[in-house]
Amino acid sequence: MTFFQEPPVLGNQFRDDAMLRLALRWMLPREVLTEIEPGLEALGARAVGDIMVAGDEAEASPPRHVPYDAWGHRVDRIEVSDGWLRLGRIAVEERLVALAYERAHGPWSRVHQMARVYLYAPSSAIYSCPVAMSDGAARALELLGDESLRAGPFGRLVTRDPARAWTSGQWMTERSGGSDVSDTETEARRVEGGWRLHGTKWFTSATTSEMAMTLARPVGAPDGGRGLSLFFVKLRDESGALRGIRVNRLKDKLGTRALPTAELELDGTPATLVGDEGNGVRKITSMLNITRIHNAVNAAALMRRATALATDYASRRVAFGRVIAEQPLHATTLSSLRAACSGALLLSLRVAELQGREECGVATDDETALLRLLTPVAKLYTGKQAVAVTSEALEAFGGAGYIEDTGVPRLLRDAQVLPIWEGTTNVLSLDLLRAMSTGDGLRPLIAEVRRRLDGVAAGAVAAEPELSELIARLRDGATALEEWERRLGDTGRDAVEVQARPLAYAVARLYTGTLLLDLAAWASASGYGREPLADARLWAMADGVVGASCWTRLCS
Repeated sequence: MTFFQEPPVLGNQFRDDAMLRLALRWMLPREVLTEIEPGLEALGARAVGDIMVAGDEAEASPPRHVPYDAWGHRVDRIEVSDGWLRLGRIAVEERLVALAYERAHGPWSRVHQMARVYLYAPSSAIYSCPVAMSDGAARALELLGDESLRAGPFGRLVTRDPARAWTSGQWMTERSGGSDVSDTETEARRVEGGWRLHGTKWFTSATTSEMAMTLARPVGAPDGGRGLSLFFVKLRDESGALRGIRVNRLKDKLGTRALPTAELELDGTPATLVGDEGNGVRKITSMLNITRIHNAVNAAALMRRATALATDYASRRVAFGRVIAEQPLHATTLSSLRAACSGALLLSLRVAELQGREECGVATDDETALLRLLTPVAKLYTGKQAVAVTSEALEAFGGAGYIEDTGVPRLLRDAQVLPIWEGTTNVLSLDLLRAMSTGDGLRPLIAEVRRRLDGVAAGAVAAEPELSELIARLRDGATALEEWERRLGDTGRDAVEVQARPLAYAVARLYTGTLLLDLAAWASASGYGREPLADARLWAMADGVVGASCWTRLCS
């Protein structure tokens, strides 16, 4: 009899994700959870239904640049598949941007929104990128836009109506580089009735969007980041023609193939100044904070999808006489992947929770400082995790994982962008140093770690004696991190920067381990089982993750 391997099968992505459901029970008030769960379950079904169908169609028919029409006129049309267009309509129907601004659940609205993004993203062929940039643009316009910008573009970004909805691009990268925008060469010239932009944008994602937010330097403005200003650009006129924009080419990328990414020439592009002139780099911070949270949630989501596929496959694949899910080494590998997914989800949802509290004006000073510390850390660490986890999950399929039409390689290709856009690992590690230098250092983070550990120790150790060892290890990590920060003050600038990446990793590991342990203690006490405790144990006991060895191993 000829053998054919059964492929992995995905079920409802909300119902099957025990950690997501448990995390929301832990974080949200009961009345909020009761209200949002039916919609999350419906979206969990769509994620393996019409969203996945549209995503596969978009991936199979990537965007195409048509520079000229049949008669030689320059049109610079970017053609996308119907699947890509359907993904956009679904994103609006599911209120993936609107939820954050309707604030129906007050400070919990961001957690609800990001739970929905988490379910949507892995099936969306990275349409989650335009969603993220549209959210970031909406936040910038909410904070900085005048009445006309808030009534017009902002309203279209946050609408529930697909017929009115816009998406936004984010045009920062030029030939001189991406992360360092201080040398931006795009020039803004004041003309009667507004501004015109001239220059080249080397990497612009979601170029089929209706609008974009971009940096440019007004004529006569000083060099450096302070001389830059933030502008709103409406890409097309009423006939659909680009307004002073030429598409030089679409980028040929490793992954995110369905996402239109282009190199643009701006030649007198009409633009609207957002806020006052100057300090454009500071103004884009409000956008980047949002897109970095999206990046972390997308990383957690891709990790979860890859792990779900590998786990189901392990229950179907027989080797050496039994399914590989029952073989101890492979089962341990899958458990490690699950723990990584759980940690990334909790970390990203916690940052979303802090963002929601800050937006609603209920965050304490320490919570605001914690948000500033954790946003770059969550983005950089989950981005690196996503590449590692999707690579390990691909390997779990053996040779089948290397074959394109299984869909598994796409997860790894798409994950690779997550450590790059919205700030590379090194850039965000240096951003953590800036956050520490302009605030109260790591004190708010270490204080929260200790408060959570004290709560676990007071409430659950008698029921779960094993928690004592994990609490002690995490407390040692907090002490080591405190000593690390103190000794940084006695180190020269270059030596401090060399330590920025391991420091950021240590912060991520310690804080995530604390969240996992806090959840595990609550779950055990509430009768939700011991699987979260297994995740916390795997995380906290991993070599070099936390503990007194952090300083010695990484900084001696």
